[in-house]
Amino acid sequence: MRHSLCGLGSSLSCMFTNSDEAVINKKLPKELLLRIFSFLDVVTLCRCAQVSRSWNVLALDGSNWQRIDLFDFQRDIEGRVVENISKRCGGFLRKLSLRGCLGVGDSALRTFAQNCRNIELLSLNGCTKITDSEGCHSLEQLNISWCDQVTKDGIQALVRSCPGLKGLFLKGCTQLEDEALKQIGAYCPELVTLNLQTCSQITDEGLITICRGCHRLQSLCVSGCANITDAILHALGQNCPRLRILEVARCSQLTDVGFTTLARNCHELEKMDLEECVQITDGTLIQLSIHCPRLQVLSLSHCELITDDGIRHLGSGPCAHDCLEVIELDNCPLITDASLEHLKSCHSLDRIELYDCQQITRAGIKRLRTHLPNIKVHAYFAPVTPPPSVGGSRQRFCRCCVLL
Repeated sequence: MRHSLCGLGSSLSCMFTNSDEAVINKKLPKELLLRIFSFLDVVTLCRCAQVSRSWNVLALDGSNWQRIDLFDFQRDIEGRVVENISKRCGGFLRKLSLRGCLGVGDSALRTFAQNCRNIELLSLNGCTKITDSEGCHSLEQLNISWCDQVTKDGIQALVRSCPGLKGLFLKGCTQLEDEALKQIGAYCPELVTLNLQTCSQITDEGLITICRGCHRLQSLCVSGCANITDAILHALGQNCPRLRILEVARCSQLTDVGFTTLARNCHELEKMDLEECVQITDGTLIQLSIHCPRLQVLSLSHCELITDDGIRHLGSGPCAHDCLEVIELDNCPLITDASLEHLKSCHSLDRIELYDCQQITRAGIKRLRTHLPNIKVHAYFAPVTPPPSVGGSRQRFCRCCVLL
């Protein structure tokens, strides 16, 4: 890449004589040129910096480096490169993504914290060398997903140095325990979005602290956190009335009791992922249909106790006519064509998932499409069971086939 950039820079520089450059500088003032350069991406800025001395100054001006995404160069970026960028950008840098840059470690982050004090958005997703580092005072959104060396000490240092943090993404930080969550609850009162997916060691104790300290919470993902119970749903209902997104897939201890409290108190819910919440029944759907008129996306995959009656309530609730856009019912064995009849009135319904719903028929889907012609239906119908093989060997059936 370096050779290609140099070659392009040389070819561009041949296009500009001293007189040409003088005309450009005379016709376009520096302020206007800087404005033009501000729309260029990192690669183009680097190329322009090789054209001439004046363009070098313009291209490398800190005001052009307010937003940097180095994902495309993740294999080539080393810590020293990031440190040099931080020195170049200084106080101008607002948004930086180092997603997947495996060569970036704590020393580079310390340099950033010193030189780029106005940074607001920082993504270190997949930077596995990151351990426990401090943040920047102005930071509003931090993504350290899959940085699995981060511990409670690192979280404590981060949240104490970032009082205005609004978004925190900790997906796959498997070392985190309740003590880390207690620090978040104590020092992040402005928190709006929190992702703790697959942080398998956390329990109700830590999450309840977050609910009590982060009343502005609007989005929470705890999918794969198998230790949580209805206590967290009660805490959300009592403390976080602005909640819009809740993802609790594979949290198998949650029941109708907890979701009843949640629905009765969090009326702004728009998206819920309840996949593999295997204990919930139609009772949860009844409460959502009554109390959550803004519901747009609902995943009930592998919720095997859901029946047509629950879908009937959902289809006749306030969210049905104008809001509900996606419903996922994969592997809900009690769902039949009757559920599709109940969803005909959901005029905004854009997609429905029906994989392995063995009581759903092609005829039922066809009838649904007469009312919702643009709906995307994802379903699977098992092939006809083949005849017995010659020789009397054991028959083999697709797992989706119904054996009669």
